[in-house]
Amino acid sequence: MDGKEMYNLADKLFPICRSLTGKGVRDTLNIMKDVIPEMTINSVRTGTKVFDWKVPEEWVITTAYIEDENGNRIIDFKNDNLHVVGYSIAVDKYVDLAELNEHLFSLPEQPDAIPYITSYYDKIWGFCMTNNQRLSLTPQKYHVVIESEHIDGVLNYGEIYFEGTEKKEIFLSTYICHPSMANNELSGPVVTLALAKEIQQMTDRRYSYRLIFIPETIGAITYLSENDRYKELKENVIAGFQVTCVGDDRTYSFIPSRKGHTLADEVGLYVLDNYVDNYKRYSFLDRGSDERQWCSPGIDLPVISLIRSKYGTYPEYHTSLDNMTLISPKGLEGAFECIKKCIQILELNFTYKPSILCEPQMGKRGLYPMISTKDTKRQVKAIMNLIAYCDGKTDLLQIARTIAEDFFECARLAGTLCEKNILEKTEEDSKS
Repeated sequence: MDGKEMYNLADKLFPICRSLTGKGVRDTLNIMKDVIPEMTINSVRTGTKVFDWKVPEEWVITTAYIEDENGNRIIDFKNDNLHVVGYSIAVDKYVDLAELNEHLFSLPEQPDAIPYITSYYDKIWGFCMTNNQRLSLTPQKYHVVIESEHIDGVLNYGEIYFEGTEKKEIFLSTYICHPSMANNELSGPVVTLALAKEIQQMTDRRYSYRLIFIPETIGAITYLSENDRYKELKENVIAGFQVTCVGDDRTYSFIPSRKGHTLADEVGLYVLDNYVDNYKRYSFLDRGSDERQWCSPGIDLPVISLIRSKYGTYPEYHTSLDNMTLISPKGLEGAFECIKKCIQILELNFTYKPSILCEPQMGKRGLYPMISTKDTKRQVKAIMNLIAYCDGKTDLLQIARTIAEDFFECARLAGTLCEKNILEKTEEDSKS
């Protein structure tokens, strides 16, 4: 999938009203399954205990609006699904302006934006509108209607698993629980799907790959809790990526794992240091997405966020201004390429040891210029430096950083040196 295909898929998904549970999530997953039929759609029943939480009820909403005394609809859920506070209970009543204001949310600092507001675990009702709309309201009776219900149902999530030659896994996670927002919601799933198609086409996968599409927070907690899955993940995951806010083309951002020195941290920083013009480096204290769950004590998965404009830092965040004009094919493709490079590096990041003590005789193997000139050292510097650090313990990524050579060139040289029986791969596992 190229940037345009990702953008078109996001545009198709944009109108769907998603939340933690319900039809919107299922509709979204079914559309994504059409792209990757290997995706499984899983269900966890309402009330299931997941660590310190329980799977919530499904929220079913059909209609919501506010009408004035003349029957004119001031706002309508059918025009923008951000108009209703997520998980609102049903209401059908007439209220005066004072009471209505108790249930309205707007942003005075962004007068033309509809805010995204939820109340998953407190049973309230509410509407969201632009502040300009709110200021235009006059004292009168208003008819407020929300046709919704909370029912016992399921929490759904999608999962794609590709087996590699090794049991060790690379883990990617994105969320599917926000309504019509483009960067904060849909950029993550469409880039993750594009990565899934890329991984699927890898004919010689070294690692296994697990990609999950979940409701934020409760979905991650449910996924980790279900059948104590976190134990298997702790054993097998060597690097992971939380994929969110990857659609604009303003900047790149890096949020480390809690430990900050995992293989995922190293590869993410290497890609950003070497293949993008600039980026902002954040602390784990700036976390806010599902890395809170993946990296929590006792779980400790090596998961980072390599994203575009970080959630909470761009003005359109959690508003109706986070629409399809905010993301672009170029922005989506840029994020895709960065995470793809991370995966390529992980696949090639072996450790090597010498097959020969001291410096090998390069000339007889066709690896040294036949005529020595002042330029000879430059020509062979990279290959000799590579050999110097291949001690069977230092992985190729560390060596590339140390000798200041491009990783992929180091991988190419290492392959050549193995063919010439100068180096050999070791069996040492990559660190996690």
